[in-house]
Amino acid sequence: MRIAGAAKLVVVIAIFLLTFYVISQVFEIKMDANLGHIFARSALDAAARSTKPPRYKCGISKACPEKHFAFKMASGAANVVGPKICVEDNVLMSGVKNNVGRGINVALVNDVAPFIEFLKSIQDGTIVLMGTYDDGATKLNEEARKLIADLGSTSITNLGFRDNWVFCGGKGIKTKSPFEQHIKNNKDTNKYEGWPEVVEMEGCIPQKQD
Repeated sequence: MRIAGAAKLVVVIAIFLLTFYVISQVFEIKMDANLGHIFARSALDAAARSTKPPRYKCGISKACPEKHFAFKMASGAANVVGPKICVEDNVLMSGVKNNVGRGINVALVNDVAPFIEFLKSIQDGTIVLMGTYDDGATKLNEEARKLIADLGSTSITNLGFRDNWVFCGGKGIKTKSPFEQHIKNNKDTNKYEGWPEVVEMEGCIPQKQD
């Protein structure tokens, strides 16, 4: 009887140990799988972060070369959203900053006379950025248009009522500026009622060489 009892005890212990071993192995496999999943997910997250596209100044699509200024600008949208001008990651003018007005936004002026005096006062080598809001053409006279053309604009002579226009030029420029976008106000193609779509432009402006 004692031998039979001892044998049963040995069998019970053996079953217990075998059960414990199997459970521990299964648990270890699950732990390894979970840890593997965690590490794999961490590696994927790290890879995703490393492949995130870089952000360039003013949100332009590519980095500017050395000794160039990054800029991005947009005309106004109808008479609702004002233009925006950013240079070297600094927003100089926008509706959020509340420093834009209807017309051509260079400085906040309401009459063509001080606008002409402003244009005349610009010093050689100065970079000039302009963007229309609502209507930038009605108050322009021939003198104002010529002064803007002297900054490198080719479209200013054709700028009409409620056209959208953005321009970047400079005082003393010897050629016409490559930085200019112009959309005519046309009732058949306008995106907004009475106004064309927003026109945007970005680029890199060469710094003045001494």
